[in-house]
Amino acid sequence: MSLTSPAGTALPGPPSPAEHPALTALLAVEETGPDRFVAGCTFDEGPHMLYGGQVAAQALAAAGRTVSPDRVPHSLHCAFLRGGTAAEPTEFAVERDRDGRSFSARRVVARQRGRVLFTLSASFHRPEAGRELDVEPAPAVPPATTLPAVELLRLHSMEGRLPPEQLASAEWPTRFWARCTDDLADDPLLHACVLTYLSDLSSGLLALHDGRFATGPSLDHSLWLHRPARLDEWVLVDVVPRVVAGGRGWYSGTVHAADGTLVASLAQEALFRSGPPPTGWTGSDR
Repeated sequence: MSLTSPAGTALPGPPSPAEHPALTALLAVEETGPDRFVAGCTFDEGPHMLYGGQVAAQALAAAGRTVSPDRVPHSLHCAFLRGGTAAEPTEFAVERDRDGRSFSARRVVARQRGRVLFTLSASFHRPEAGRELDVEPAPAVPPATTLPAVELLRLHSMEGRLPPEQLASAEWPTRFWARCTDDLADDPLLHACVLTYLSDLSSGLLALHDGRFATGPSLDHSLWLHRPARLDEWVLVDVVPRVVAGGRGWYSGTVHAADGTLVASLAQEALFRSGPPPTGWTGSDR
């Protein structure tokens, strides 16, 4: 079943299954030198657009390779600087900013052909016991297992379910269930990378399109990982617009596990200008 907008308009389908690398292969990075890595999995995806969630997840994987295994990512902050191509390898340079008693901080620069595409600042924390409290309940939606399957455009090895409660004005779902169809190892870093990959899929700003103004390329993206989450199990993504001003828009969102616990929060800023959304967003008009 192809993914459709809340208004019922069919959205373009993803590449055929034969063109899909496994997500675990797509997010893998190979060490090429001290704190230097390359993501060599490439593929022909339409106009060779490099999906922002992909480079963010790969950068987190590179950063995690330089951190003690007992520390897991709890926050990351990304800046999208240039568009890239999915048909070429991406190189990652990691800087070890700090290793404290409980936290480790890393910075990552992603490049293609020597040009900086993307930067990441990530923090890792040794898990510790403490109070557990969700202030707000999860959105009230039917369980994923009761909903028909949909394809999630641009994503590899991911399946989706679409709750009926959607904003009628949004061309793309802003609330959806998702899970990875790959066999994922019991590795917190891997699941955090898959969550990062998923977190950039939709935009809360889609609900604000009015025929005169529309969202464009992402400028920056932040993700906070509150609790461990298995991404080979269902999670509910919900993104909500917050403000548009100065040619930019900002939205926030949540990721809940199937039992309703909040596992992550996200926020993103993107261009919001007059005219229709660009086709195959590459960041060239920022």
